Amino acid sequence: MDLSFTPAQTAFRDEVRAWIREAMPPHLAEKAAVDAHFEMSEVMEWHRVLHAKGWVAPNWPKEWGGPGLDVTERFILTEELELAGAPQLSPFGLAMVGPLLLQFGSEAQKQRFLPKILSGDEKWCQGYSEPNAGSDLASLKLRADDDGNGGFVLNGQKTWTTYAQYADWIFVLARTDGSAKKQEGISFLLVDMKSPGLTVKPFLTTGGTPAFCETFFENVAVPGDNLVGPLNGGWTLAKALLGHERTLIAHVGHSARALLRLKRIAQSAQKDGKPLLDDPVFRAKIARLEVRFRSLQTTNYRVVAGAQLGNAPGPESSILKIRGSETLQHLMELTMEAMGHDALAWFNPPGVVPPIEQWVASGFNYTRATTIYGGANEIQRNVIAKLILGLPSR
Repeated sequence: MDLSFTPAQTAFRDEVRAWIREAMPPHLAEKAAVDAHFEMSEVMEWHRVLHAKGWVAPNWPKEWGGPGLDVTERFILTEELELAGAPQLSPFGLAMVGPLLLQFGSEAQKQRFLPKILSGDEKWCQGYSEPNAGSDLASLKLRADDDGNGGFVLNGQKTWTTYAQYADWIFVLARTDGSAKKQEGISFLLVDMKSPGLTVKPFLTTGGTPAFCETFFENVAVPGDNLVGPLNGGWTLAKALLGHERTLIAHVGHSARALLRLKRIAQSAQKDGKPLLDDPVFRAKIARLEVRFRSLQTTNYRVVAGAQLGNAPGPESSILKIRGSETLQHLMELTMEAMGHDALAWFNPPGVVPPIEQWVASGFNYTRATTIYGGANEIQRNVIAKLILGLPSR
C-alpha cells in the first residue's frame, strides 16, 4: 500500500495551507498562534469563511453543497486546518447529524435541515449520554411516548450535551418501546431547542470553559416528521454516527501541533541554566512520544489509503480512537511537566505566563475527556478484541 501523496495531492496541500494563511482573520490568527480558546461567535465566524470557500463540509456530496473532494483531499484539508490551529468547527451538524440525514433522512428532512447546517444558520448539539447511560448507551431512559397524533412527548434527561446553550436543535436517542430489548426500543429524533419544557443548564469544566451542559425534557412535544429512520430503529443510526465520531478523535493534526508546542516550550524553559530541551532525560520523553505519534499518523494514512481504494472504515476506527486520544493526553501531560509551576496559571489574567503557555492547562483539563467521549476507550478495546482479534465476548 502506497502511503505517499501524489504530486497533485501535494499541490492541493500547498493550496490549502496558503489559503488558510490568507483567509483567517487577524484576530483569529492571533489566537490560533498560541492555541487559545475560541468563543462560539469566533467559531461561527470561521464557519462562514469556510462556507464561502466551499470547504465547510468536506465529507458532503457535491449535490448537497459539498466541495467534491476525494478521500485523500478531505483528509488533507482536515489535517491542515488542525495544523494551523484554526477554530474547530462544531461537529454535531456538519460531521454527525448532517451525514446521517444524507444516509437515512427523508427528502423533506434533507431539504429542511441540510442547507441551514451548511450555512451555519442553525447550530446543533448531541443528546446521547445520560447520568446512568454513558458507555452503556443502550441503557438510556429518556422516554418518547406516543402523543396519540403521530408525534412524541419526551421526558427525561441528557448530560454532557456539549454547547447545548448555543444550539438551535438537538438530535437525541430516546426510548420509544419500553418493553423491547434495550437496543431494539430506541428511536432517533430531532428536537427544536426552543420547545416548551426543554431546559439547558451549562456548567464549567475544570479548565474554565463552558463546554458541557445538562439538558432536561419535561413533556417536550416532538412532531412525528422529526423521526429519522424507522420507529425503534435508532440503534442502527447511533452506531453509524459513532463510527464516524471515533475516526475524528484521532486528531492527528492536533497532536502534531501539540508536539511542536511542547518542543517550543521545552526550548524556552530552563533547567540548571540550560534549555530543558537539552536535558537528555526530557529529550528521551519527547522522543518516545514522537515515536507514538508517528505510528498513529502512519495508521491514519493507512486508513485513508484504504478508503481511497474503496474500503469502508471498520473496527480500526477504534484503534485510531484509543491511540489518538491517549497520544494527545500524553503530549498535554508532558507539556504541563515542561511548564513546571506555570502549569497552575490557567485562571490568571493574560501576562502572568508567556502567551504560548496561557491555554495549556485549560487544554490539559479538557483533553482528559478524550478517552471517554465518543465511546470510552475500555469499550473500544472490547470492540478490538471481538472484531479484530476474534476473542469471544463475555
